[in-house]
Amino acid sequence: MKVLITGVNGMVAQAAVEHCRSIGDEIVGLTRQDLDISSRAEVLAAFDTFGPEIVLNCAAYTDVDGAEMNAEACYRANAVGVENLALASRNVGAAFVTISTDYVFDGAKEGFYTQNDLPNPQGVYAKSKLEGERLAAAANAASVIVRSGWIFGKGGTNFLSVMHRLLADGKRIKAIRDSYGTPTYAGNLAQRLRELAVISRPGIFHVTNSGEGTSYLGFAEAVCEIGGFDRRLVESVSKNDLQRPAPRPASSKLACLQSEGCGLGPLPDWRLGLRSFLESERVSTEDAEGSFRFSRSRHLR
Repeated sequence: MKVLITGVNGMVAQAAVEHCRSIGDEIVGLTRQDLDISSRAEVLAAFDTFGPEIVLNCAAYTDVDGAEMNAEACYRANAVGVENLALASRNVGAAFVTISTDYVFDGAKEGFYTQNDLPNPQGVYAKSKLEGERLAAAANAASVIVRSGWIFGKGGTNFLSVMHRLLADGKRIKAIRDSYGTPTYAGNLAQRLRELAVISRPGIFHVTNSGEGTSYLGFAEAVCEIGGFDRRLVESVSKNDLQRPAPRPASSKLACLQSEGCGLGPLPDWRLGLRSFLESERVSTEDAEGSFRFSRSRHLR
Protein backbone atom coordinates (compact mmCIF):
# COMPACT_ATOMS: atom_id res chain seq x y z
CA MET A 1 0.00 0.00 0.00
CA LYS A 2 1.13 3.55 -0.65
CA VAL A 3 0.86 5.38 2.67
CA LEU A 4 1.18 9.15 2.98
CA ILE A 5 2.15 10.29 6.47
CA THR A 6 2.09 13.96 7.44
CA GLY A 7 4.09 15.55 10.25
CA VAL A 8 6.75 12.95 9.60
CA ASN A 9 9.29 14.50 11.97
CA GLY A 10 7.02 13.85 14.93
CA MET A 11 7.01 10.97 17.38
CA VAL A 12 3.82 9.21 16.23
CA ALA A 13 4.64 9.73 12.56
CA GLN A 14 8.08 8.18 12.99
CA ALA A 15 6.52 5.19 14.72
CA ALA A 16 4.03 4.92 11.85
CA VAL A 17 6.81 5.05 9.27
CA GLU A 18 8.68 2.29 11.08
CA HIS A 19 5.62 0.07 11.38
CA CYS A 20 4.35 0.60 7.84
CA ARG A 21 7.77 -0.10 6.35
CA SER A 22 8.04 -3.28 8.40
CA ILE A 23 4.94 -4.66 6.66
CA GLY A 24 6.04 -3.63 3.18
CA ASP A 25 4.19 -0.36 2.61
CA GLU A 26 5.53 2.32 0.31
CA ILE A 27 5.91 5.46 2.40
CA VAL A 28 5.52 9.09 1.42
CA GLY A 29 6.58 11.08 4.47
CA LEU A 30 5.96 14.82 4.46
CA THR A 31 7.20 17.43 6.91
CA ARG A 32 5.65 20.83 7.52
CA GLN A 33 8.30 22.24 5.17
CA ASP A 34 7.30 19.76 2.47
CA LEU A 35 3.59 20.50 2.70
CA ASP A 36 1.62 23.33 4.25
CA ILE A 37 -1.55 21.45 5.12
CA SER A 38 -3.38 24.72 5.76
CA SER A 39 -3.11 25.47 2.02
CA ARG A 40 -5.87 23.60 0.19
CA ALA A 41 -4.20 24.14 -3.18
CA GLU A 42 -0.92 22.64 -1.96
CA VAL A 43 -2.66 19.66 -0.40
CA LEU A 44 -4.78 18.87 -3.46
CA ALA A 45 -1.76 19.14 -5.74
CA ALA A 46 0.35 16.91 -3.52
CA PHE A 47 -2.31 14.20 -3.41
CA ASP A 48 -2.67 14.30 -7.19
CA THR A 49 1.10 13.84 -7.44
CA PHE A 50 1.56 11.06 -4.90
CA GLY A 51 -1.74 9.19 -5.29
CA PRO A 52 -1.85 7.70 -1.77
CA GLU A 53 -4.07 4.77 -0.85
CA ILE A 54 -3.86 5.52 2.88
CA VAL A 55 -3.35 8.88 4.59
CA LEU A 56 -2.25 9.01 8.23
CA ASN A 57 -2.40 12.58 9.50
CA CYS A 58 0.12 12.99 12.30
CA ALA A 59 0.64 16.72 11.74
CA ALA A 60 -0.59 18.98 14.52
CA TYR A 61 0.02 22.07 16.56
CA THR A 62 0.71 20.48 19.95
CA ASP A 63 1.98 23.33 22.12
CA VAL A 64 -0.98 23.40 24.49
CA ASP A 65 0.17 26.48 26.39
CA GLY A 66 1.48 28.27 23.30
CA ALA A 67 -1.89 27.85 21.61
CA GLU A 68 -3.41 30.32 24.05
CA MET A 69 -1.35 33.07 22.43
CA ASN A 70 -1.20 31.62 18.91
CA ALA A 71 -4.78 30.58 18.22
CA GLU A 72 -4.62 31.31 14.49
CA ALA A 73 -1.62 29.06 13.89
CA CYS A 74 -3.18 26.38 16.08
CA TYR A 75 -6.45 26.37 14.13
CA ARG A 76 -4.65 26.37 10.77
CA ALA A 77 -2.91 23.12 11.66
CA ASN A 78 -5.51 21.37 13.79
CA ALA A 79 -8.71 22.37 12.00
CA VAL A 80 -8.19 23.88 8.53
CA GLY A 81 -5.34 21.50 7.72
CA VAL A 82 -7.33 18.46 8.79
CA GLU A 83 -10.25 19.54 6.63
CA ASN A 84 -7.96 19.93 3.62
CA LEU A 85 -6.42 16.51 4.10
CA ALA A 86 -9.83 14.88 4.54
CA LEU A 87 -11.13 16.50 1.35
CA ALA A 88 -8.04 15.57 -0.66
CA SER A 89 -8.25 11.97 0.60
CA ARG A 90 -11.87 11.78 -0.56
CA ASN A 91 -10.91 13.14 -3.98
CA VAL A 92 -8.26 10.45 -4.59
CA GLY A 93 -10.16 7.62 -2.87
CA ALA A 94 -7.66 7.21 -0.02
CA ALA A 95 -8.51 5.99 3.46
CA PHE A 96 -8.08 8.92 5.84
CA VAL A 97 -7.09 8.61 9.50
CA THR A 98 -6.41 11.67 11.66
CA ILE A 99 -5.37 11.98 15.29
CA SER A 100 -7.38 14.01 17.76
CA THR A 101 -6.97 14.28 21.52
CA ASP A 102 -8.37 13.36 24.91
CA TYR A 103 -8.37 17.09 25.69
CA VAL A 104 -11.70 17.47 23.90
CA PHE A 105 -13.20 16.46 27.27
CA ASP A 106 -13.32 18.76 30.28
CA GLY A 107 -12.08 16.15 32.75
CA ALA A 108 -15.04 16.31 35.13
CA LYS A 109 -16.15 12.70 34.61
CA GLU A 110 -15.15 9.91 36.94
CA GLY A 111 -13.99 6.85 35.06
CA PHE A 112 -13.36 6.53 31.35
CA TYR A 113 -14.65 8.75 28.55
CA THR A 114 -16.25 6.91 25.62
CA GLN A 115 -17.57 8.10 22.28
CA ASN A 116 -20.97 8.52 23.92
CA ASP A 117 -19.68 11.34 26.15
CA LEU A 118 -20.21 14.91 25.03
CA PRO A 119 -16.97 16.82 24.38
CA ASN A 120 -16.46 20.06 26.26
CA PRO A 121 -12.99 21.40 25.34
CA GLN A 122 -11.60 24.10 27.60
CA GLY A 123 -8.50 25.57 25.94
CA VAL A 124 -7.61 26.81 22.46
CA TYR A 125 -5.70 23.64 21.59
CA ALA A 126 -8.57 21.41 22.70
CA LYS A 127 -11.16 23.49 20.84
CA SER A 128 -9.08 23.45 17.66
CA LYS A 129 -8.82 19.66 17.74
CA LEU A 130 -12.57 19.24 18.18
CA GLU A 131 -13.14 21.62 15.28
CA GLY A 132 -10.77 19.48 13.23
CA GLU A 133 -12.89 16.43 14.01
CA ARG A 134 -16.01 18.25 12.87
CA LEU A 135 -14.48 19.59 9.67
CA ALA A 136 -12.96 16.23 8.75
CA ALA A 137 -16.28 14.43 9.09
CA ALA A 138 -18.06 17.13 7.09
CA ALA A 139 -15.49 17.12 4.28
CA ASN A 140 -15.15 13.35 4.08
CA ALA A 141 -17.81 11.07 5.51
CA ALA A 142 -15.32 8.17 5.48
CA SER A 143 -12.92 9.93 7.88
CA VAL A 144 -11.54 7.87 10.76
CA ILE A 145 -10.91 10.09 13.79
CA VAL A 146 -8.64 8.71 16.49
CA ARG A 147 -8.68 10.30 19.92
CA SER A 148 -5.65 9.46 21.99
CA GLY A 149 -3.62 10.99 24.79
CA TRP A 150 -0.65 10.74 27.10
CA ILE A 151 1.44 9.52 24.15
CA PHE A 152 5.06 8.59 24.77
CA GLY A 153 7.76 7.05 22.62
CA LYS A 154 11.00 7.27 20.71
CA GLY A 155 11.85 10.80 19.63
CA GLY A 156 9.17 12.34 21.82
CA THR A 157 9.87 15.63 23.55
CA ASN A 158 6.97 15.62 26.00
CA PHE A 159 7.41 14.91 29.71
CA LEU A 160 6.32 11.28 29.49
CA SER A 161 8.92 10.61 26.78
CA VAL A 162 11.91 12.26 28.45
CA MET A 163 11.51 11.67 32.18
CA HIS A 164 13.63 8.50 32.01
CA ARG A 165 16.53 10.50 30.57
CA LEU A 166 16.24 13.11 33.30
CA LEU A 167 16.19 10.40 35.96
CA ALA A 168 19.15 8.63 34.35
CA ASP A 169 21.10 11.88 34.66
CA GLY A 170 20.21 12.12 38.34
CA LYS A 171 17.92 15.10 37.87
CA ARG A 172 14.89 15.69 40.07
CA ILE A 173 11.50 15.81 38.37
CA LYS A 174 8.09 17.06 39.45
CA ALA A 175 5.21 14.69 38.69
CA ILE A 176 1.56 15.66 39.07
CA ARG A 177 -0.40 13.39 41.40
CA ASP A 178 -3.92 14.65 40.63
CA SER A 179 -4.11 14.52 36.81
CA TYR A 180 -5.11 11.20 35.25
CA GLY A 181 -5.03 9.67 31.80
CA THR A 182 -4.43 6.51 29.81
CA PRO A 183 -0.79 6.34 28.66
CA THR A 184 -0.27 5.34 25.04
CA TYR A 185 2.93 3.97 23.53
CA ALA A 186 3.50 5.51 20.10
CA GLY A 187 4.54 2.16 18.63
CA ASN A 188 1.24 0.56 19.63
CA LEU A 189 -0.74 3.59 18.47
CA ALA A 190 0.96 3.55 15.06
CA GLN A 191 0.01 -0.07 14.50
CA ARG A 192 -3.62 0.63 15.37
CA LEU A 193 -3.73 3.65 13.03
CA ARG A 194 -2.69 1.40 10.15
CA GLU A 195 -5.25 -1.25 11.13
CA LEU A 196 -8.04 1.32 11.26
CA ALA A 197 -7.05 2.61 7.81
CA VAL A 198 -7.45 -0.87 6.35
CA ILE A 199 -10.76 -1.51 8.09
CA SER A 200 -11.82 1.99 7.01
CA ARG A 201 -14.91 2.14 9.19
CA PRO A 202 -15.73 5.83 9.57
CA GLY A 203 -16.26 7.40 12.95
CA ILE A 204 -14.48 8.22 16.17
CA PHE A 205 -12.20 5.74 17.91
CA HIS A 206 -10.55 6.09 21.30
CA VAL A 207 -7.11 4.49 21.06
CA THR A 208 -4.91 4.09 24.12
CA ASN A 209 -3.04 1.28 25.79
CA SER A 210 -5.18 -0.82 28.09
CA GLY A 211 -5.09 -0.74 31.88
CA GLU A 212 -6.74 1.34 34.54
CA GLY A 213 -4.87 4.52 33.64
CA THR A 214 -2.65 6.46 35.99
CA SER A 215 -1.43 9.87 37.10
CA TYR A 216 1.80 11.52 36.01
CA LEU A 217 3.15 10.50 39.40
CA GLY A 218 2.08 6.91 38.86
CA PHE A 219 3.73 6.92 35.44
CA ALA A 220 6.96 8.30 36.92
CA GLU A 221 6.91 5.63 39.61
CA ALA A 222 6.49 2.96 36.92
CA VAL A 223 9.45 4.43 35.02
CA CYS A 224 11.54 4.17 38.18
CA GLU A 225 10.42 0.60 38.85
CA ILE A 226 10.88 -0.70 35.30
CA GLY A 227 13.98 1.34 34.49
CA GLY A 228 15.71 0.95 37.85
CA PHE A 229 15.85 4.68 38.60
CA ASP A 230 15.92 6.35 42.01
CA ARG A 231 12.35 6.98 43.19
CA ARG A 232 13.62 9.67 45.52
CA LEU A 233 14.26 11.90 42.49
CA VAL A 234 10.50 12.15 41.87
CA GLU A 235 8.65 14.96 43.66
CA SER A 236 4.87 14.73 43.96
CA VAL A 237 3.06 17.99 43.11
CA SER A 238 -0.51 19.15 42.49
CA LYS A 239 -1.63 20.33 39.07
CA ASN A 240 -2.43 23.70 40.62
CA ASP A 241 1.17 24.12 41.77
CA LEU A 242 2.43 24.49 38.19
CA GLN A 243 0.12 27.36 37.19
CA ARG A 244 0.23 26.61 33.47
CA PRO A 245 -1.45 29.03 31.00
CA ALA A 246 -3.82 26.55 29.33
CA PRO A 247 -6.54 24.59 31.13
CA ARG A 248 -6.14 20.82 31.12
CA PRO A 249 -8.64 18.09 32.03
CA ALA A 250 -8.08 16.69 35.50
CA SER A 251 -8.93 13.24 34.17
CA SER A 252 -9.05 12.28 30.50
CA LYS A 253 -8.98 8.49 30.60
CA LEU A 254 -10.35 7.02 27.37
CA ALA A 255 -12.15 3.79 26.53
CA CYS A 256 -13.36 2.70 23.09
CA LEU A 257 -16.81 1.29 22.34
CA GLN A 258 -16.12 0.44 18.69
CA SER A 259 -12.82 -1.45 18.47
CA GLU A 260 -14.13 -4.89 19.41
CA GLY A 261 -16.96 -4.52 16.91
CA CYS A 262 -14.31 -4.05 14.22
CA GLY A 263 -12.46 -7.18 15.28
CA LEU A 264 -9.70 -5.21 17.01
CA GLY A 265 -8.59 -6.38 20.42
CA PRO A 266 -7.30 -4.07 23.15
CA LEU A 267 -3.78 -2.72 22.92
CA PRO A 268 -1.27 -4.05 25.49
CA ASP A 269 -1.32 -2.69 29.02
CA TRP A 270 0.44 0.67 29.21
CA ARG A 271 3.06 -0.79 31.53
CA LEU A 272 4.04 -3.29 28.82
CA GLY A 273 4.24 -0.42 26.34
CA LEU A 274 6.42 1.49 28.78
CA ARG A 275 8.66 -1.54 29.24
CA SER A 276 9.06 -1.88 25.46
CA PHE A 277 9.89 1.82 25.17
CA LEU A 278 12.49 1.81 27.94
CA GLU A 279 14.10 -1.33 26.52
CA SER A 280 14.32 0.23 23.06
CA GLU A 281 15.86 3.35 24.60
CA ARG A 282 18.41 1.24 26.44
CA VAL A 283 19.40 -0.61 23.27
CA SER A 284 19.65 2.65 21.32
CA THR A 285 21.89 4.15 24.00
CA GLU A 286 24.13 1.10 24.07
CA ASP A 287 24.38 1.10 20.27
CA ALA A 288 25.24 4.79 20.25
CA GLU A 289 27.87 4.35 22.94
CA GLY A 290 29.32 1.37 21.09
CA SER A 291 29.53 3.35 17.86
CA PHE A 292 31.23 6.21 19.69
CA ARG A 293 33.80 3.91 21.27
CA PHE A 294 34.50 2.24 17.93
CA SER A 295 34.85 5.58 16.13
CA ARG A 296 37.10 6.97 18.86
CA SER A 297 39.31 3.90 18.89
CA ARG A 298 39.83 4.15 15.13
CA HIS A 299 40.65 7.84 15.46
CA LEU A 300 43.22 7.17 18.19
CA ARG A 301 45.08 4.71 15.99
